[in-house]
Amino acid sequence: MRILFLGTPEIAKTCLECIVNSNKYEILGVVTKMDKPAGRGKKLVETPVKTYAKSVGLEVFQFENFKQDGEKLIETLKPDVLVLVAFGVILSEKILSLALPINLHGSLLPLYRGPSPIQTAILRGEKQTGVTVMKMAKEVDSGDVLLQKVVNISENDTSKTLFEKMASVGGEALVEALDLIENGKAVFVPQEHSKATFTSVLTKENARLDFSDTAKNIVNKIRAYNPNPVAYLVVGELRLKVYSARLKELDLNLDDFKNGEVVMASGKTGLVIKASDGFVECVDLQAPNGKVMTAKNLLNGLKIPIGMVCGG
Repeated sequence: MRILFLGTPEIAKTCLECIVNSNKYEILGVVTKMDKPAGRGKKLVETPVKTYAKSVGLEVFQFENFKQDGEKLIETLKPDVLVLVAFGVILSEKILSLALPINLHGSLLPLYRGPSPIQTAILRGEKQTGVTVMKMAKEVDSGDVLLQKVVNISENDTSKTLFEKMASVGGEALVEALDLIENGKAVFVPQEHSKATFTSVLTKENARLDFSDTAKNIVNKIRAYNPNPVAYLVVGELRLKVYSARLKELDLNLDDFKNGEVVMASGKTGLVIKASDGFVECVDLQAPNGKVMTAKNLLNGLKIPIGMVCGG
């Protein structure tokens, strides 16, 4: 079976690696997004998929206009299956008709359609999520489902660690799906569209922590926004990025404190802030132009007065 792989970030690279290591399929090439400038020197940086594909001798294709040039490529290569993982481009109906298009999505569809299913599962406090291999359709993430695999979410998972779990399971799922297709055993089942839920992009504009929310929701937001775009709080004129936090049990009367009030702030106690229904201990922080460090280490040199209220 002849495959054309389309993907860009690390999760796609891991999935491609699983397919390559299976030694079962002819991979005609890899389509990935254009190299992007990064860093102070604006040096062009390859996508993770491109770097890996080159290392194993796969031909790499990159297009400014995929709708036009991608269509020509697919017509020329004549793959049997298009495998998409976090490619980030909506395919035209013409392209969808040229080969069997299957896509890996980071949720148990129809739950959490859209661009941030992994982050949103953490944000909503889910204990489980999963991956879905589906046939692509015109409407985003609405295609018929071939198979799904469940992934457990631990209370310490961030988006980064959950992405890593999902990548490994997703790669296995894709190989299993390709086996079903090749052996003529693939059964695509329509989704229950009435049960669909949707996600949106996590943005820097929405990364500010709101301490009028519950303590659990605040901790979940910090987990979901790590490593990008990273949640933050503002205390006085200081803006601190928060990479990890936990619930803090204190024998104190909540009514004695305002939402967002700094309850503890020292090298011994760390940073503890009052939420609507409890206390949140901010564990790993980053000051402007500084390194990520524990709150206790940061507060050995940085003074935050007790009683200050975090704002936006």
